[in-house]
Amino acid sequence: MDGLGIARALHVLGVVIWFGGVSMATSIALTAIRKGEMGDDWPKAFQAIEHRFVWQARTAVIVVGLTGLYMLWGFNLWDRFESLTYWWMHAMVCVWLLFAIILFIGEPLVLHRYFERWASANPRIAFCWLQRVHWVLLTLGVVTILGAVAGSHGVSVFG
Repeated sequence: MDGLGIARALHVLGVVIWFGGVSMATSIALTAIRKGEMGDDWPKAFQAIEHRFVWQARTAVIVVGLTGLYMLWGFNLWDRFESLTYWWMHAMVCVWLLFAIILFIGEPLVLHRYFERWASANPRIAFCWLQRVHWVLLTLGVVTILGAVAGSHGVSVFG
């Protein structure tokens, strides 16, 4: 396997780990927390899960970003950003950038500072909001993944 093949394999593995975790957090962990299945201290339950997964997610996002850039360069795919046919290329960059900002800036600087206070004062509203944001992020990721896999195999909505 050449360097680009290894990059592609690592890229897919990173996406699987990243969005598998987002899916688990959104549909299972946050639902269980909101139903009180993990105790009455919702912020503590969330922190226990988030603290264990955040570095896996950050590592996966770094791997996906680096391998994506390497493949753009190695396969010379820059011209795909000039065509709506490859909308999923734009979506991959946007979703990656959004999560990079959330994981490396938003989570440590905003979530820890403000969400913890909000969740302690009004956990039902805070966790409802948090889960809705997670559903939006998961949906963006799933649409992007479906578009990228279909698009890389010749299926296109726009062309």
